[in-house]
Amino acid sequence: MLCAAMVACGGETAEQATGELTPSGADVATASSPIDGNVSDRTQGPRVVILGTSLTAGLGLEPDSAWPALVQRLADSAGVRADIVNAGLSGETSAGALRRADWVLGEPADLVVLEVGANDGLRGVDPDTTQATLVALIERVRTIQPEARIVLVQMEAPPNLGASYTTRFRAAYTQAAQTAGVPLLPFLLDGVAGDAAMNQADGIHPNERGSKVVAATMWEALAPFLRELDGTR
Repeated sequence: MLCAAMVACGGETAEQATGELTPSGADVATASSPIDGNVSDRTQGPRVVILGTSLTAGLGLEPDSAWPALVQRLADSAGVRADIVNAGLSGETSAGALRRADWVLGEPADLVVLEVGANDGLRGVDPDTTQATLVALIERVRTIQPEARIVLVQMEAPPNLGASYTTRFRAAYTQAAQTAGVPLLPFLLDGVAGDAAMNQADGIHPNERGSKVVAATMWEALAPFLRELDGTR
């Protein structure tokens, strides 16, 4: 029921396991692709980097319909300055994000949003391994950008792996956030996962309607941080 919709898989990368569910014809970003083209034209606002999967990249959507672009518009409408960088990559795992962090965060950032790990759940990676990688990723971000705020987005595993696995996977995020001392934001696909009306034909990636719901969820969660950084709290 929620098996496909609760994971953030994307186009197949060289590191993906054989048999991983991938939508056909998907455009896959590469680790050498520039991300600066997704930065808002606004200047002088706090720089927000969203390190994520195809859900963040907006697979199957126009770039301005991906949730980071929609959050940018919500911030603009609210008079909150923010320059949001979409650093989503299709097929990204938590381990891949850890390897990519140095490149993505080569420029200063004021807030780093981590939307990672859903593909770990799709592959059945041990939740303890995912938890340890999340903590390592957070610590790496701190090393690269010691002044940046860091937040972790809750992700979920597909229910077909069993209740025990999905419970452990969910808890891995809570435990990683507590261990690393960062805020844990709500599940990215809250109100979207499993709803055919909110998703593309692959049943995985939000359509334009679903992306708006994701953006509303993330704006509500991120707004306090953005306001604080912008001095408009």
